[in-house]
Formats: sequence, C-alpha cells, structure tokens
Amino acid sequence: MCDTPNTRKYSSEMVDGIEAAPGRAMLRAVGFTDEDFTKPQVGIASTWAMVTPCNMHINKLAEEAGRGVDAAGGKSVIFNTITISDGIANGTSGMKYSLVSREVIADSIETVAGCEGFDGLVAVGGCDKNMPGCIIGMARLNRPSIFVYGGTIKPGAGNTDIISVFEAVGQHAKGELNAIQVKQIEEVAIPGPGSCGGMYTANTMASAIEALGMSLPGSSAQDAISTDKTDDCFRAGQQVLELLKRDIKPRDIMTKKAFENSIRVVIALGGSTNAVLHLLAMANSVDVDLTLDDFVRLGDITPLVADVRPSGKYMMSELVAIGGIQPLMKRMLDAGMLHGDVLTVTGKTLAENLADVQDYPEGQQIIMPLDKPIKKDSHLVIMKGNLSPTGAVAKITGKEGLRFEGTARVYDGEEAALAGILNGEVKAGDVIVIRYEGPKGGPGMPEMLSPTSAVMGKGLGKEVALITDGRFSGGSHGFVVGHITPEAAEGGPIGLLENGDRITIDAETREISVDVSDADLAARKAKWTAPEPKFKRGVLAKYAKLVSSASTGAVTDLP
Repeated sequence: MCDTPNTRKYSSEMVDGIEAAPGRAMLRAVGFTDEDFTKPQVGIASTWAMVTPCNMHINKLAEEAGRGVDAAGGKSVIFNTITISDGIANGTSGMKYSLVSREVIADSIETVAGCEGFDGLVAVGGCDKNMPGCIIGMARLNRPSIFVYGGTIKPGAGNTDIISVFEAVGQHAKGELNAIQVKQIEEVAIPGPGSCGGMYTANTMASAIEALGMSLPGSSAQDAISTDKTDDCFRAGQQVLELLKRDIKPRDIMTKKAFENSIRVVIALGGSTNAVLHLLAMANSVDVDLTLDDFVRLGDITPLVADVRPSGKYMMSELVAIGGIQPLMKRMLDAGMLHGDVLTVTGKTLAENLADVQDYPEGQQIIMPLDKPIKKDSHLVIMKGNLSPTGAVAKITGKEGLRFEGTARVYDGEEAALAGILNGEVKAGDVIVIRYEGPKGGPGMPEMLSPTSAVMGKGLGKEVALITDGRFSGGSHGFVVGHITPEAAEGGPIGLLENGDRITIDAETREISVDVSDADLAARKAKWTAPEPKFKRGVLAKYAKLVSSASTGAVTDLP
C-alpha cells in the first residue's frame, strides 16, 4: 500500500471521514472494501466499443491495466468514454462527428476523473481521435497518468487493409474491378481487432505519444492481440502507482522539448497529417507554445526514413516484428535528433529508456539509415500563400512530385467532389477544391479519405491535386493539401475560388497560391456572404461556435 498525502490527494476528499459515509456507501455497492478506502484510486478510462475493430478488444486491456493497479497497491476503477469509427463514417455525413469526438472524449475523461476524485489515470485508446482525446483529458487534470495504445491490427489476406477497400471503390469506378472482386477484398481486409494497419493516424498518434513520453517504451508497436500488449497494460497499471509516489504528472513530461521529439519521430515515420492537428491540440492542453512554425523548423532537419503505408510498402505489423520504433528513436538520439534529457512515464529520461535498445536486424528494408533517407526532410509540408495566409498542411513524400500547377475544379462539400471524381468530371490537370469542410464549416473538419482513395483508384494520383479546408485520413496519399486556413466558412480565400482559377502548389518553396490579383480577391470577398450554420442545436452546433482554427489545433478551449 502507498498511502501518502501525494498518492491520495483527491480520493481522500471523497472517502475519508464521517462526512464521506454516503460516498463510501455508494462505492461499497461497486465492490470497495474497508481496505480499498485507504488506497489511492486510479481511474481506468476505457474506449471499448463494438462500433469498430480498433476498440472491440479494449475492455480486456482495461481490465488488465486495472489488475496492474491493484497488484501495485492501488484501487482501480474502470469507466468508459466514447469512440467513433472513421473507417465506417468516411465519405458520409457521419464524418462530421469524427474530430468532434476528440473533444467529447477529452471532456468526458476530465469530467469523470474530476468528479470522482481519482488520484491517477490510465487511459487505453485504439483509434484516431480517442488517443489525443485521452491525452488532452489527462493533461487538463494534470494528475499522474499513463496512456496505453490498444495495438495494431494484423494484415488481411493478400496483405490488404482498410485502404485497400477504399481504393477498390475507385478501381471499380475505373472498370478495373467488378463488384464481386470488391466484395472479396471487403471480406478479408479487416481480420480482427486492432487499429488500421499502416502508418495511418492511429499508429502515427501511438508513436507520437510514446515519443512524447506519455506511454511505456514499446507501447506503440505491439499487435492488438498479443501477450506483449496485455503485459503493456498490466505494467502501465503498476507504473501509475510509481508516478503517484513520485508525483510525476503530465505537465512534467509534456514539455516543449518532448513535443519536439514527438514531431521528429512522426516525420521520420512518414506519419499522418492529423498529427499536426492533434499535437497542436495536445500542446494547448498543457500551455506549451507549439505552432506550425515548429513543424517547419524541425521538418527542415529531420529525414523521412520509414517505408510504410500509405505512401510506402510495409505494414505496422511488419515494423512491430523488427522492433517497433525504439531502435529508430535510439538511432535518432545517437545522431543528436532527439532530446535525451526529457522525463517519461517510466520515471526515467528518454536517454535512460533507450540506453540498452538494440538496433534493427541486418537486412531489414523498412527503416532506412538516417544518412540514406527516403526523403531528406519532412513529408509534412506547412504551406502559406495567398490561398492560405495562416497555413495549410500538405503530405508530400516526393513520390507525388514536388510541384503541381493546375486548374481549379471547385466543390462545396465532399459528397459533390466524390461524385465528380467517380463520374469522370475530374480530369488530369485539375486541382480538386473541396471547401466548406473546415472545423466550423463542416462542421467538424471531416477527412477526405473517400475522394483521395477514389483519385488513387482511378489512376489519377499523379495527374491531379486535391486541396481542402477539411483534413485527410492517415491513409490518404497523393498530391494533397489540407487544413487550409482561414477556412471557407470564415471567408478565407479558398471560399473565393472559382472554376478555372490557376492554382500552384510548390512543396519546395512551401507556397500555395492562386493566380488571382489581390484586387480581384477583394472584389470577390465583397460579394461573399457567410453561410447559414448547418446545425442550430446539438453537439455540432456547439462545436462550430467554440472551435478554433485548424492552424491552432481546432480546439474548443483556446484561452
């Protein structure tokens, strides 16, 4: 037992003294004993749900984390928060709720833990939005906390995954696959529990959080169904008691230097553009001054070395098999690319955690040497120009080329754009413009996975570009630029574009511009009228009123 003032700072208010008898009576009904009232209480935030394979197994992982807490002398209390499925919602109106769910998750963890007086927290997440949501919720409370990743899915038959299915839809539209062939891919691509199998947003954010120091070493690179993952959960439950003893909290770990480590690891791995949005939001939760300029600065000096999907060849499970991201981090540390003196949830520094890590096996082709990278600098290119004065985020690996100039084909919304791609309206040389899909305009900043997958499936990946004030799935690839700010709904230049405008996207100069004079843009702005809110009540209406620009993380509590 570890009954000290620090370890029971919050739960003591709930259960100590004669005045707390009603609360103790309630807790006895859920299994507390007299002895449990003397223990520090640790909330286990479970994102379990049967709405997605990413989270269908997390109830068991949460129970394992609870056993770890109890074995170390604490009292675990499991509670649920929500999750949604981007893979199911993409391309539908349901996708408006996706990014919103990050805020709902953060709010719910803060609400439950704050109300119930938990002394520490373990959060188990397994999909795109619930991971940063968990971190934001824990960080707001600033109580000793650890994040556990639910783990990656195994590949489907023929090395397929969810992106294989999305791209099969485009191949069907092109006439390369018939309906039976699409169904065959659909039936085998998702073989069981775990998050989508490439370096898409889930695996990107798991890696980012491990590099940040908020999960145990190795947590980001484990199969969902494995003894390694169950052991990870048990150890996390034990370790949060050590954090309580030493009073180590998220703000001690989530420093500016730790965020710089996280950004550089995401770049090296070729991670999702969503990492920009989520890391900005996570930094906001601990008042760390992180901006798009930090991604530019660090992107100039960090190479992309991982040949992983969606732009590369290999699956996350194959990276797991050769050691995950720890050997990469050790290489980066030895090369002076990471801050080794930052604190982590082990209670040790990053350098101490990596001291005995072995390098990758000889002959592996997944992680290239730092001096022979796939790309010498970041694939996450922050662009500005008269089309995006406050910044946009492009994902350019170099395979798409570094410059695209084309003619605007403008769509007010994703559904219209997807129809235009599938029915042949979009031609080679077009810059597809999808607008009114930003945080306020969507509302909810939906991902454009269906349009980008349709582009790739129709064989237009090198023939067209796509820009949007929405965002992209980690599975999107091609010449794509998202997070364009200010968004159309706020009168940004993307809302002033017309069919036929000449657009230039240059990854080397980091410029995104339209060949329209300032005077003409001003004249168009004078005629522009703000759209009526799409929702007058409910969570989407509240979100649209509160949400900040994508350039500041699309948060709802910006000071």
